[in-house]
Amino acid sequence: MPNTVAPAATHLLEWLALSLTPGLGPTKSRRLVEHFGSAEAVFRASLTELEGAGIQSISAQSLATGKSSELAREEIARVAELDALVISMDDPSYPPRLKEIYDPPLVLYVRGNAEILSKPGIAMVGTRHPTPYGIGMAERLGCDLAAQGLVIISGMARGVDTASHRGAISAKGKTLAVFGTGVDVTYPKENSRLSEQMLALGGALISEFPLGTFAAPQNFPIRNRILSGMSLGVLVVEAAEYSGTRITARCALEQNRDVFAVPGNVTNKNSWGPNTLIKQGAKLVATWEDVWEDLPTDVRLALTPASPLESSASSTASLFPDEGLPPHERRILSQLKADETTHIDTIVERLETEMSSSEIFAALFELELTGKIKQLPGKNFVKSF
Repeated sequence: MPNTVAPAATHLLEWLALSLTPGLGPTKSRRLVEHFGSAEAVFRASLTELEGAGIQSISAQSLATGKSSELAREEIARVAELDALVISMDDPSYPPRLKEIYDPPLVLYVRGNAEILSKPGIAMVGTRHPTPYGIGMAERLGCDLAAQGLVIISGMARGVDTASHRGAISAKGKTLAVFGTGVDVTYPKENSRLSEQMLALGGALISEFPLGTFAAPQNFPIRNRILSGMSLGVLVVEAAEYSGTRITARCALEQNRDVFAVPGNVTNKNSWGPNTLIKQGAKLVATWEDVWEDLPTDVRLALTPASPLESSASSTASLFPDEGLPPHERRILSQLKADETTHIDTIVERLETEMSSSEIFAALFELELTGKIKQLPGKNFVKSF
């Protein structure tokens, strides 16, 4: 039998019922509890008393008639079938940092390892349409930070989010996804395998939305406060001028969280977000050490690497090329960029007076094998980080 309700959660049913009550949100629910003295007292109140507390009629009727409580019991049964968990704000498993924000969720649905909700983590966010440079930096930073024992927190969206989760997985580290859907609705669907990999390595999938909630556009900006609220800081990799990443960064500032940003090409629209944040005082990040040195001392002392990095220090994220290569490989690497693809025909044309085609192909193969470059569809190549 799955552990659906943590034994230390004293009033889970009431908090869950409040969260499922139409017309009530986290802030109104907490004010209602304060008005009556406890969550339990809310459900003992009469319809007249509830309406007198200033909530909508539809909310008062749902609470007074027991409809909200019925919805909560049904939801708990569905959660049990999913082998998931629901935790309320009075549960020890509830993320302590999330309690500090203005409007923390009343309950969290959790699939996976609930223990990591209280572990130190960094939120990594960015555009859904990153450049190859953005993907490479997100993967490498996610890998390196997870290898130091930090939980990588992101939103499972396409692009930077996916690359960040994937980086943590490559380090065999812990990563946590905050859904804008129910925890039983993986969005986008192509990340189903990624979510299973996360769970297999002791990660977690969480949401404040009830089971079955579909990917409504308005849900994603709402969940962004959880991303920043749970984290020690927010790391922005790439983001255009008008994007959800700006909302997350703003939430981080309002919640007194650190903001980090990876600088980008000033001619690329995806660099507007991080470059502007750096101008406004965000910490410039080129390697994981730039994040690490800004963490609280007690956090750094408490963390131990999740697993040793397979690569040497020279392979960590860097804005500078690797010089320790054979001449042919170094020459080809000099022709490639991290934020722009180069077709194989272009490489051959540029180097035809220096190297034969077979030498070029062999060097490309070696560079790809060692992770220095990536081959994209159509025989296009980019430099990795």
